[in-house]
Amino acid sequence: MAETPLPTYQTVLDARQITSKYCHLTPVFTSSTLDTKAGRHLHFKCENFQKVGAFKFRGASNVVFSLPEELAKKGVVTHSSGNHGQALALAAKMRGIPAYIVMPNNSPSVKKAAVEGYGATVILCEPNQQARESTCERIVKETGGTMVHPYNDPRVISGQGTLALELLEQVPNLDAIIVPVGGGGMVSGVCLAARGVKPGIRIFAAEPKGADDAARSMQAGEWVPQTNPNTVADGLKTSLGSITWPIIRDNVEKVFTVSEEEIIAAMRLVWERMKLVIEPSAAVGVAVALSDEFRQLPGLANVGVVICGGNIDLDKWKWSL
Repeated sequence: MAETPLPTYQTVLDARQITSKYCHLTPVFTSSTLDTKAGRHLHFKCENFQKVGAFKFRGASNVVFSLPEELAKKGVVTHSSGNHGQALALAAKMRGIPAYIVMPNNSPSVKKAAVEGYGATVILCEPNQQARESTCERIVKETGGTMVHPYNDPRVISGQGTLALELLEQVPNLDAIIVPVGGGGMVSGVCLAARGVKPGIRIFAAEPKGADDAARSMQAGEWVPQTNPNTVADGLKTSLGSITWPIIRDNVEKVFTVSEEEIIAAMRLVWERMKLVIEPSAAVGVAVALSDEFRQLPGLANVGVVICGGNIDLDKWKWSL
């Protein structure tokens, strides 16, 4: 099968033609309390209101609904213990095709149940990257299904970028956008889309100090892999990908990092003042927007902040470290 071309502004526009039929157009919220704390106007793109409660449905639906029928009927395959697995499972269910989701055998039962609830087949593996990848390879060989990487896939990146197209239509006068970064699929898509619409816009990535491979990569000028990530923002523990890293390197002005205390404080503030349920990974962007370091940047009157998701296990969550 021919290799998928690298993502571009045009592939994001193409993705919107596909995904707009299936994805929610998510709202933008504001808060005078958070504006005061940030010293500027913040505009929150609320992907916690997307299907499956996270931006991941955009990329998943772009892949699933762009597959030719011959490939689609064989299904889709991925490895994920979080939002991507649920997103791909739902998109596959909506198209009426099989989905095979490889999950670590120590995944919370609630996450396994959620994926199975969308009709996907869950295959358990040992909780390490090698096991995830080798199990996916086996399933692809057995089923003929299409592998859909959680973030290092041009079709996924293009789908995620559609949120920035919406955001800049909803708030055309944005000076900058803050995007949480884990594997980099979302921020890569945002870079391509936002720069296509508004070339002068400034893009910043937000990352936990305990999982700061993107910040270290930017400082080194070359890709630095993630090692022993330790953060409450479990959606941001992955390493950058071979496709996402060059886009981030060339388009993100700076990667800001925040502490666990800042993440939890930002999450609590949004819950209490904005009445929005957001997950820790989403709070990372908010924490950056409220940080002293970001406040010192000049020329940013209006800043978009991507609230990437709202999925959290409340039975296990503790507000104090």
